[in-house]
Amino acid sequence: MSRVGKAPVPIPDKTKVEIDGRNVTVTGPKGSLSREIHPEIEAVIEDNQVLVNRPSDLKKHRALHGLTRALINNMVVGCSEGFKRELQIIGIGYRAETKDKALVLYVGYSHPIAFIPPEGVEVTVIPKENKITVEGIDKELVGLTAAKIRSFRKPEPYKGKGIRYVDEQVRSKAGKAAG
Repeated sequence: MSRVGKAPVPIPDKTKVEIDGRNVTVTGPKGSLSREIHPEIEAVIEDNQVLVNRPSDLKKHRALHGLTRALINNMVVGCSEGFKRELQIIGIGYRAETKDKALVLYVGYSHPIAFIPPEGVEVTVIPKENKITVEGIDKELVGLTAAKIRSFRKPEPYKGKGIRYVDEQVRSKAGKAAG
C-alpha cells in the first residue's frame, strides 16, 4: 500500500470538505478550492478526515493513490493556512516594486520587467531586504508564480547575482584563472 496514499487527511476546524462523485471541494477561512479526481480513485470522509482508496495494486492505481491524497491534502492546507514562497533579489542595483497590481523588476536589463500575478496569488515586496513574497491558497499556482518570477533573472554561478529562493543554495564557480 502507498505510504502517502494510505495516510488519512485530517480536516481542521473551520474547514469543510465536500465530495460529490469525482469533485472534491474544500472551503476554509482563506478561501475555496475545487478539483476533479481520477474516476478510478475513491475519496471518502470518515471521522473528520478524508480517506483515499484505490481499486487494485496496479502500478497506475498506486501512483494515482498517492497523488490524489497529496492533492487533497494540499487543498485542505491551502484553504486553512495558505502557502507562501519567498524570493530574494541579489545584485547591485537590482530591485523590485509593486505598481497597481503588477510586480515591476529592475534586474540588470535595459528595461524594467512588469509581471502581473495570476488571480488568487498575492505578491508583496519588502524593499529594504530585497525580498519578494508570493502567497496564495493553491500550492501549484504559488509555486508556478514563484518559478516564473525567478526565471526573469536566474542566479548566475560566478557572482551569485539574480533572483533566488530564500532557502536556495547557489554553487559558485571559480571563474577565469589568470594566465
